[in-house]
Amino acid sequence: MTRQLKLGTFVKTASPHIVEVLGTTGLHFVCLDAEHAPLDRAMLDLMVLAARASGLQAFIRIAEASPSVVLSCLDLGATGLLVPHVDSAEQARDVVAMARYRGGVRGYSSSPRFAGYGSLGMKEALRIGDEAQVICQIESGAAVTEAEAIAAVPGVAGLFVGRADLALSMGLDSPRDPRVLDATRHVLAAAQKAGKFAGMFVAGNAERDEFAALGANWFIVSSDQTLLRQAAQAIAHAN
Repeated sequence: MTRQLKLGTFVKTASPHIVEVLGTTGLHFVCLDAEHAPLDRAMLDLMVLAARASGLQAFIRIAEASPSVVLSCLDLGATGLLVPHVDSAEQARDVVAMARYRGGVRGYSSSPRFAGYGSLGMKEALRIGDEAQVICQIESGAAVTEAEAIAAVPGVAGLFVGRADLALSMGLDSPRDPRVLDATRHVLAAAQKAGKFAGMFVAGNAERDEFAALGANWFIVSSDQTLLRQAAQAIAHAN
């Protein structure tokens, strides 16, 4: 796998226009945060539409790994899913099966956006559908222990370290605690060994560069809300 960094940001504001603006920046992708932001299916539909129109990959962080949620997000045309709280290889296999036609359990329709609204033949639609990327969030001590096994699951595109929840699961209150950083290095190494994306959320470029040196190569940097707030603060405090 190429070591070129893939860079994106979380989008938590329910607006396709935010996604469209980000499409002018040179980012590789956006991650629509349906786990922690008020994004319903209709809004996700518009935001994925904006991403595709502006040349951005659109990942969706889903609220739960259920067949209906996975089906809905992938039918909208999302590039892939960021799946929270994957603690075992068995869970990873289950969510990959939800995202796959061949060898999986994803229900088929040719009418959604991903299949060109019926313009593609079934064979081509199946091929495109089965290219959906599943990235597993590692955010518990159990998941860290299982990182190699999760990364080895066919169809898992990468591992993503969720340091905040990982810290909480370890009884800690800082994602920069040395024990969290040790676990992070372990997960990144497991992803690299398997030839999968080694993903992380980072606050900014300094952390991005720090963890890129450790092998991370798929970064969600900050969020639309934080970027907006920081830019506004810079204006407000200018002398």
